[in-house]
Amino acid sequence: MFDTDHSAPVIQLRGGSTSFIVELGAPLPRVLHWGADLGELSAAELDTIRITAKPSVTHNSTDTPRLLTVLPTEADAWSGTPGIEGRMRSTGMPYPRFRLNGHTHDEPESTLTLRLHCDLGLELSLRYRLDEHGILAVDGRLRRTGGTSDERTGGTPDGGDVFDLSALTLMLPLPERATEIVDFTGKWSRERSPQRVPVPFGTHLREIRRGRPSLDSPYLLMAGTGGFGFRTGEVWALHVAWSGNQRYFVEQLPEGAGVHRSVVGGGELLLPGEVALGDGDTYDSPTLCFAWSDDGMDGVADRFHELLRSRPHHPASPRPLVLNTWEAVYFDHDLETLSELVDRAASVGVERVVLDDGWFLGRRSARTGLGDWLVDPDVWPDGLSPLVERVRSHGMEFGLWFEPEMINLSSRLAEDHPDWILAPATGEGPSVRHQHVLNIAHEDAWKFVYDRIDALVSEYRIDYIKWDHNRELHEASRRDDGGRAGVRAQTEAIYRLLDALRSRHRGLEIESCASGGGRIDLGILQRTDRVWASDCNDPVERQQIQRWTGQLLPPELVGTHVGAAEAHSTRRVTSLPFRLATALFGHAGIELNLNACDSDELSTIRAWAGLYKELRPLLHSGRVVRADLTDEQTLLHGIVAADRTSALFSWARLGTSPAITSGRVPLPGLDPDRRYRLRLRAEIGRPELNEHPPGWLAAAEEGSLSLGGRTLSGLGLPMPTLQPQQALLLQLDAV
Repeated sequence: MFDTDHSAPVIQLRGGSTSFIVELGAPLPRVLHWGADLGELSAAELDTIRITAKPSVTHNSTDTPRLLTVLPTEADAWSGTPGIEGRMRSTGMPYPRFRLNGHTHDEPESTLTLRLHCDLGLELSLRYRLDEHGILAVDGRLRRTGGTSDERTGGTPDGGDVFDLSALTLMLPLPERATEIVDFTGKWSRERSPQRVPVPFGTHLREIRRGRPSLDSPYLLMAGTGGFGFRTGEVWALHVAWSGNQRYFVEQLPEGAGVHRSVVGGGELLLPGEVALGDGDTYDSPTLCFAWSDDGMDGVADRFHELLRSRPHHPASPRPLVLNTWEAVYFDHDLETLSELVDRAASVGVERVVLDDGWFLGRRSARTGLGDWLVDPDVWPDGLSPLVERVRSHGMEFGLWFEPEMINLSSRLAEDHPDWILAPATGEGPSVRHQHVLNIAHEDAWKFVYDRIDALVSEYRIDYIKWDHNRELHEASRRDDGGRAGVRAQTEAIYRLLDALRSRHRGLEIESCASGGGRIDLGILQRTDRVWASDCNDPVERQQIQRWTGQLLPPELVGTHVGAAEAHSTRRVTSLPFRLATALFGHAGIELNLNACDSDELSTIRAWAGLYKELRPLLHSGRVVRADLTDEQTLLHGIVAADRTSALFSWARLGTSPAITSGRVPLPGLDPDRRYRLRLRAEIGRPELNEHPPGWLAAAEEGSLSLGGRTLSGLGLPMPTLQPQQALLLQLDAV
C-alpha cells in the first residue's frame, strides 16, 4: 500500500476532446482521470486533481487508502481482477510486485510509456497513446530479463527460470455515473445482437474461448450513464483489437476502485502454457482501444470511424460494386453458367466478380477439398483463365475465395501431413462443417499455404481474396510443439501470412469472412480491406446486423449484398426494393442469381447500381447517425457529410406496430443553420404505405420541399407509416 506522493509528476494526455491524466507515483502510477477534456491544466490544477483523488480509509479495510494503480494486484490490496497473473516455474511464486522504473512522455504524439520492474526478473512496458480522434490505445510488453536478487527466492540468480504468464489485463477506471453496460452476443446469421444490463457488484465478464472473436463476440463493450442511447448520454467504450481468444469485463467492488466506482478492461485470454517466458523472451499484449464520448453511442462510433479512415492503408479508391457467386451457383461451377452470370453482372454495372467456394480440387461439397488449393481440372480443364478473361473483358476486377486455415481430413494435404492438423495427437475430435483446423503456425504448413495462394494470385492477377474461416478452434493442440495450446500462435501466424501476401502483392485486397461475421476486430482489419458482416442476406435481419456492426466500423468496410427474394438463411421472402435499400448502406454487392432475374428486375438492379455509384462518395466518407426511437419496428439511420452539406437517410419498417402513425421523427446530425432541399430517391421503387402519406412527402417526391436544419433535427418530420419490410430513402442537400 502507498499514500499520495505530492512530489510525483502528473502527466496529461489530450486528444479528440478527451483527457487522460496519470500520476507517476511510487511504487506504481495511477490513473487520475479518463474522460472529458479538462483543457490545458496548470501544475497547480493538476495537483488539485491529485489531491482530490485520495479516497477515504474505510472500516474493516487497509490502514491507508486503497489506490487504483495502472497494474492493480493484491500487493496494493486490490481484490478484483489482477493486472497480471502468472508464476515463476522454479519457486511457484505467483505474486510479482512491480514498481515504476522510468517513463517516457512524448507530448507532440500524446504518448506516455511507463517502464515497470519486478525483482522476479520481469520488465513491463505499458504504453498509452491518445490520438486526435479521442481513441486511447493501450498495450503492454512483458519481458523476462533473467536473474533476481530478491530475498524471497533465496537471493540467488535464477537465470534459466521461466515465468508462466496466465494473463496480462489492462484496465481503466469508470466513474460513479457509469451505471449501465451494452455489449453484444449473437449466433450464425444473427451477429452483434446488443444486450443491456446494469453495472453489477462483482464482475461482468465476457470470455471468448473459440479461437477467434466469433459470432457471439462482445465486439465493443460500452459502459455509460443511465439510459444512454445513440445520440444521448456519456459512454466509456472498449474494443480488444485481437483476432484470437479475448476477455472483456466491467468490475465493481464494494470498496470501489480508488476514488472511482468501477473499472473496465480486458485483453487476450491465454490458455494454460501458451506463454512461457524464458530469459530474453517477450509477450506483446493486444492493443486495447478505449473511447469516451458525451454524445452517446454515435459519438463513440464517430471516433472509431475517424480512426479507421485515418489509416494509411484505408481503402482510398471508390468501393467497387461486387458480384459474389456463392448464392447464385453454390458448388455447381460451370463455365457456361458463370460466363452468362458475368455478362449479366457487367450489364447492370458490377465492377468486381468474386468466384466463391467450389473451384479447387475435389470440392463438390463441404466435405472435401479444403487444403488442396489447386484448380480442379475436372471442372476447369483450362484453369480459371477463361472465366478470368471473361471478367476482365468487361473491365471488371476478379476475386477468389479461400479458406486457408481449414482442412478436410479427406484432402490430399491431410493425408500427406497429418502432423499439420491443429489437434491433439490422440485424435482430431469432432468436425465442424466437416472440417478441422490447419496449424498455420507450423512453418512448413505456413509456407505451403503462402506458396499456393501466391502462385494463384500471380497466375490469375487476382485483385481480391475473400478469406473465410468457417469453424472455431477447439483443442487447438500443436502436434509440432508437444501438444502445447496454439490459439495465440495460430493468430500470430495468420497475421504474418496476411502481411506477407499484401507485401508481395501490393494492390491485393482481402476480405475477412468467418462464418459470416465471426472475425471482425481491429487486429484483422490492420491486414484486410473489409469484412463480411453476416452470411444472412435477409434484409430484415441485416438492418439490425448492419446497424450494430456500424458501432465500430464505417460503412465502406462492411460488405452489404442484396440476396434472393427468399433468403437462404431464414426462408423469409422480401421485396427487391427493400433488399436493395438495405444493401445500399455499406460496400454494396450482389449475391443473387442474375441469370434467374427477369428484365424488370435487372432494370431495377441497374438503377440501384447507378444510385450506389452516385452516392458512395457520401456513404463512404460521411458520419453515421442513428435515431433513438421507442418503436422497435422502425429504424431511422443515415449518413451525413462531414461538412453537413448533404445527407442520406433510410426510414425502414421491419414489422407492424400498435401505433397507427409515427409522429414527428428528428433527422439527426444536420447543421441547424443550413436549409436543406429534400428529395425522395425512388429509383429502386417507391415504398408501400400502410396509411395515407403525410403532406410533405408529395413535395419531397417533386424535389420542391426545403426546410431548415434546426426544424429537421430539432422538431423532425411526421414520417409515413410504411408496410412491413419497406424502406424510404430521403436525400437532403443544402441550398
